[in-house]
Amino acid sequence: MISVVFYRDDDGTCPLLEWLDSLPRKAQDKCVVRIERLKELGHELRRPEADYLRDGIYELRAKHSGINYRLLYFFHERAVVVLSHGIMKQAAEVPAKEIELAIRRKRRFAAAPTEHTYEENQ
Repeated sequence: MISVVFYRDDDGTCPLLEWLDSLPRKAQDKCVVRIERLKELGHELRRPEADYLRDGIYELRAKHSGINYRLLYFFHERAVVVLSHGIMKQAAEVPAKEIELAIRRKRRFAAAPTEHTYEENQ
């Protein structure tokens, strides 16, 4: 199993968890199942559950009631996956600005992993 962590912003918030909390319960459940599969399979997880976007950024893919949910993530070294943030997608492609946001977070995380790893009860 691979270690999955949540990205933490400079202000201590966790964008992915805040986004998940805003979703309907069934959509949350589907996203959590995808996260569990990512823990199990890591780099081996493929479509339709996950896909490579670009520049080291991947997406977990879930769908509920006709809405496409995407959780953007990246790998840190070989043993850690960092979940950046989530979006509800309507266009065919993930918007470039969302990928760019994940890339910026990937750079910040690489520079200071401890500072950007979310832990509850901080």
